[in-house]
Amino acid sequence: MEVVVFVAVFSIISLAVISSLFWMNNSNSKTKAARESGENARRALEIITYEIRGAKSVYSPTTTLNQLSLETLRYLPDGENNTFIDFFLCGSAICLKKESQSPVSLTSDGVQVADLQFSQILNGDTASIKISLTVNHSNTSTTLTSTASLRSY
Repeated sequence: MEVVVFVAVFSIISLAVISSLFWMNNSNSKTKAARESGENARRALEIITYEIRGAKSVYSPTTTLNQLSLETLRYLPDGENNTFIDFFLCGSAICLKKESQSPVSLTSDGVQVADLQFSQILNGDTASIKISLTVNHSNTSTTLTSTASLRSY
């Protein structure tokens, strides 16, 4: 009789421990997914705002709600006085394209960018850009919004 009680108590304790381990593993996976989507969104937003702040102007002919084109003095090809860079969705990633170069993905392959929007805000002589992006990873979504002003010195 004591053996049966011991086996029953041991089984209940083992089941509780195993259930806790599965729950912790699931929680860890969700936390990693949230961290990955958040880090990718933050990194892409930092790069975009950095480039906006250093841009000379917004290149209106190719700027849309989902694409931002900037005239910049950075990354000048030989013999040029200015150049252009573009931010846009390429598939499920945010891409940066420098003039006469192939696009470079700013987000990892493990995440999907669900939304990328740019809105131009005119404040006197200074142009500002509002950026909104949504990054998904394993049923976790991160939405970030920021505004950056062109500082063209």
